[in-house]
Amino acid sequence: MTMPSTHAPAQSSGLTLPDHTQLPESDGTFVKNFQEHPQSLLLTNSIRPMLDRIHPDGQYCIGQDCGIYWRLIDPPERGAEAPDWFYVPNVPALLNGKMRRSYVMWKEIVAPLIAIEFVSGDGSEERDATSPFTGDDSKAGKFWVYEQAIRIPFYAIYEVEKAAVEVYELVGNHYCKLAPNRRGHYPISAIGVELGIWQGREANQDLPWLRWWDLDGNLLPTGDERAEQEKQRADRLAAKLREMGIDPEEI
Repeated sequence: MTMPSTHAPAQSSGLTLPDHTQLPESDGTFVKNFQEHPQSLLLTNSIRPMLDRIHPDGQYCIGQDCGIYWRLIDPPERGAEAPDWFYVPNVPALLNGKMRRSYVMWKEIVAPLIAIEFVSGDGSEERDATSPFTGDDSKAGKFWVYEQAIRIPFYAIYEVEKAAVEVYELVGNHYCKLAPNRRGHYPISAIGVELGIWQGREANQDLPWLRWWDLDGNLLPTGDERAEQEKQRADRLAAKLREMGIDPEEI
């Protein structure tokens, strides 16, 4: 089947292309380990306040292990990739009042700004740059799809077992591997954040987690972390008032 351009209009020559309600939302496999789900939530929870400021109209969406359809092929799910985490700016979270089942490039046009893959094997799948035009056209490497077909500006490959992340930026027609800054982070200036590794405890697991910082190097906290910070500030204030002979409960 001929692959449509990812920048083509939704209809051509009377042909109506399928949308997210007509395409499979899963290929029937389960691949997440016990670290990947809290990792996705950690990324989403901490960056939402930043994205809400960038998009006061709420026009953005975050996908977590959701399919991005980039071409039509049989079976259709083979024409999709499902990043572990991705963010798309300037698109509605709902489509016609319905939740998104997948992200369909020939209907949406706007590409994700960043996609993140969590490596659970040796990383070869996440770095596979095989072109579908070099042989069996049903095969396309994940790296090639993000770089050449969907053209995602930033692509990150996170390896928890190595406590490492690689970040690539699309420059021209190819991904260039970025060098970390002096903090060991990778700036994603379009959204005012840095991406890097944070060693700590999350979901009862002490691991090297992928986290966001602002461009000044301040860690973006989760909701629980923000609540704990507020509690500590309140406790310090109460202790200071007691030292002054003032009962905090009377204020």
